[in-house]
Amino acid sequence: MLGRRSPGKTSTANVPLDGTIPRHIAFIMDGNGRWAGERGLPRVAGHRQGVTTVRKMVEIGREIGVEVMTFYTFSSENWRRPVFEVKALMELLVEAIERELEDLKKNRVSLRIIGELDSLPEGPRRAMERGVTETAGMDGLILVLALSYSGRREIARAVNRVIASGQKEVDEVAFGNYLDTVGLPDPDMLIRTAGEMRLSNFLLYQLAYTEIVVTQKYWPDFGRAELFDCIRQFQSRERRFGMTSEQVKSERG
Repeated sequence: MLGRRSPGKTSTANVPLDGTIPRHIAFIMDGNGRWAGERGLPRVAGHRQGVTTVRKMVEIGREIGVEVMTFYTFSSENWRRPVFEVKALMELLVEAIERELEDLKKNRVSLRIIGELDSLPEGPRRAMERGVTETAGMDGLILVLALSYSGRREIARAVNRVIASGQKEVDEVAFGNYLDTVGLPDPDMLIRTAGEMRLSNFLLYQLAYTEIVVTQKYWPDFGRAELFDCIRQFQSRERRFGMTSEQVKSERG
């Protein structure tokens, strides 16, 4: 059972955190191509650097007590990108899982995939399946990769699963059991890099009460200081879930 952690004060790299750490942080990783373009590099160089940023976020997440991190890795719409870029991205997936799998297991990180995994080419699909299988049952941070993912398609899949189950009616809690994210808490915070102000068809059902933080930093430049700044913004907000401030204070005692 996942439980909220409030580790008190964590201080690393002179960036203090004091307060509740989000259980689940979701990321829309934007700006890889622009990062590369501004440096006169091919777009794939930005994606490769972006993989390094994912690793950093997972390491920091483990360190400060985050329980789940979800990364919008490849959307259903991304299949429309140039063939050479898609091919390079698929190769990066295989390369990353082969390089990182032993470290994931060593650090008790479990890998989970959401989206339409069957739509991936055989090599990346098998690499992801291997990662999921070999890290199953790990009791540390849960690393979720959204691959060939669409929030609308996920909801449609969930509806079809409800229909197939023979149920005539479900409530919000029961419906969640048919989503790709079954068993996971909804994200407490969504971080989007590179200044874009949209959800891009990501976790549309799960983000109902998520705190959204947008940063101008490109994903390859997003680091510890930027993550801690986003968490401080999260900690400064009052999460009311439809209630008044007075009700929230009363519930907290």
